[in-house]
Amino acid sequence: MLPTEIPRLKPRREHVAAQRVDLAEIAPELLPYLGHAAYIELDAFERLSRIVAAAEDLAAKETVSAAAGFALAKHQGLIAEIRRRDGDPAEVMRPFARAIDGFGDLTAGADWQEDLLGVYVTQGFLVDFFIRLAGGLSDAGPRAAQLLGTASGEEAIVELLRREIEADPTLGSRLAMWGRRLLGDTMLVARSALHHSGNAQSDEERSEPVFTEVIAAHTRHMDALGLTA
Repeated sequence: MLPTEIPRLKPRREHVAAQRVDLAEIAPELLPYLGHAAYIELDAFERLSRIVAAAEDLAAKETVSAAAGFALAKHQGLIAEIRRRDGDPAEVMRPFARAIDGFGDLTAGADWQEDLLGVYVTQGFLVDFFIRLAGGLSDAGPRAAQLLGTASGEEAIVELLRREIEADPTLGSRLAMWGRRLLGDTMLVARSALHHSGNAQSDEERSEPVFTEVIAAHTRHMDALGLTA
């Protein structure tokens, strides 16, 4: 995997710029947005389902299977929005399938704990990003954000990973390193959803406040596990 430069957080005063960014300038068209988000949720469901099969502990299986159910429910809700707009879900999702499948291969961990952290980190980042990006959509934005913001089972996953870390003193440092490796590739997926004007500098300036907020949320996700982002 090629090294990816990970952006650094801007000073707190620059966060105010996120409130002024015109999200409509960077948001994609509605159907591509829905298709991209729907396939991301489908990928999360598939990855979580594989973790259920790999985990040996029944309590872990139950926790992860519930999270898989939440991801599938979000996917189905987004698919319903595509159909409501006379879109063919398979065709709308198809342009994103190869990249997301490849992303899943890149972010596969060495064991089910790394895989679970991978879903927790990447899905948390991408859902936060797509919720913010929904602010640039038309009247469908609030509905898309509502669907993505529904329950995900995140709290139960945090508790499960905390228990695993407490049971294995070496696991925490390994997961912290894994979480840092995942961030760069996850940002590439998020950037691929943006509408680009052709001017790399202006595109970067418009999207930077959104990424600043999402990276801050990612740091909080890692903090919840007692890991360094």
